[in-house]
Amino acid sequence: MSAGTGPVADLPGPTTEPRRADEGRHVTLHLVRHGAPLVDPAQAPSSWSLDPSKVDAVHALRDAGVLPPGARWVSSAEPKARETAALLTDEPVGTDADLREQARPAGWLDDYAVRIHRSLVALEHPSAPGWETGESTRERVVTAALTHLDAAGADGHRDLVLVGHGTAWTLLVAALTGRPVDLYAWERLTLPDVCVVAGGELVRRWGAWRAQPRDV
Repeated sequence: MSAGTGPVADLPGPTTEPRRADEGRHVTLHLVRHGAPLVDPAQAPSSWSLDPSKVDAVHALRDAGVLPPGARWVSSAEPKARETAALLTDEPVGTDADLREQARPAGWLDDYAVRIHRSLVALEHPSAPGWETGESTRERVVTAALTHLDAAGADGHRDLVLVGHGTAWTLLVAALTGRPVDLYAWERLTLPDVCVVAGGELVRRWGAWRAQPRDV
């Protein structure tokens, strides 16, 4: 599903204090959001594949030169993430089901963006029937990401590329940097997109690869 646009009013603030989750780790983390999926409301989003008519955008990310050579690569097990990773690198790509997106059932909601906002700020409550809570998504994804950061460091890698999903990565960036969830950044995410986190700081913002590859 694509990110929503525009302001969303009257939502509660974050229910937990932000904190850094990557203390003591020295691997640079590159978070890639998957390319545009072929949307089928009759199927759960976790089963969607990439839209073949829109893979040029994934090729553009690869050609931008912002993804590090010699990195350790791990993808969410969802088809759209695995297919994105396969288009972005010739390196071996591991998969991890715990990097999957916030679980949501089949169907379409007209207020999808509002529901996502609520799940990002009221973490303990499901924002729609059948949706995984933001808290559950955050705990699962943070634990998986830290495991892969440790493994990358132990193997001597300087860079780790994780290929996954917008809501999951928004929660992960907040946890790794110790900052509140950035709703505005979620709204502006593209398909695909990439950001970089190092030393507990967001050192390359989402979307920067399009304007100034390598030096942002």
